[in-house]
Amino acid sequence: MRAIQKQGSGGFHLKQSNTNPPQTPDQAKSRWKNFHHKDEVLQHLLAEQFHLCCYSELRADEEGLGYHIEHVENKAQNPLRTLDYANLAASALHSTNDLGTFKAKGDELFGGHAPGKQDEQRPVDMHRFISPHQPDSGRFFAYLSDGRVTPTDDLDAPARDRAQYTIDTLNLNSPFLVTRRRQWWDELDELFIEHTERGWSLPDLVAVDLVPSSGRLSRFFSLTRQFFGPVAEETLQRQAPALR
Repeated sequence: MRAIQKQGSGGFHLKQSNTNPPQTPDQAKSRWKNFHHKDEVLQHLLAEQFHLCCYSELRADEEGLGYHIEHVENKAQNPLRTLDYANLAASALHSTNDLGTFKAKGDELFGGHAPGKQDEQRPVDMHRFISPHQPDSGRFFAYLSDGRVTPTDDLDAPARDRAQYTIDTLNLNSPFLVTRRRQWWDELDELFIEHTERGWSLPDLVAVDLVPSSGRLSRFFSLTRQFFGPVAEETLQRQAPALR
């Protein structure tokens, strides 16, 4: 989960609306429904996230999918943060166009729309939940060659619990995501072998997927960073130090 550096306030309309934030869950639901500048806010969010889903790092647009504006701290749990830009992120799956298809597949729904994130009977424990707005969010997760995401090996028990809780809450091991990550790992592995055998530049290869192009990053930034290890860190330090 790549840490997101928040920039700005999401535009004039959101900032103005947040001067009088909702006080109750019902007010939060109504105010958000009637906020008519969501597209503007979403563009701000996608720009600061380099078009990666805030939780899964999927490039939803490359999958023919959309994005929705995610309340990292759910509206019903903290109505005061409904219009707070610092609480908003762009998450994969458009609420209207994509949600039905993924719900029909049962266990594939992930991210902000995952059942664990939306279960009002069991509110998200924000003391355990890892937010992509945390500067150290990336240290909690490791990516395996079979496509799964797990808690990083060197975490202590409380941190490991937080990582697993977040993975489960967001269903980050949705079969859809596991398949996409495994395919991406295999693609990186083939490219690594080819470049090594032919004596081609690994830093140049790494830069293709870890350095933004036209304001966008390739899918699964953290997986790619982990896969290439020290070469990735050196490349980021030289070409995109703000992403380290």
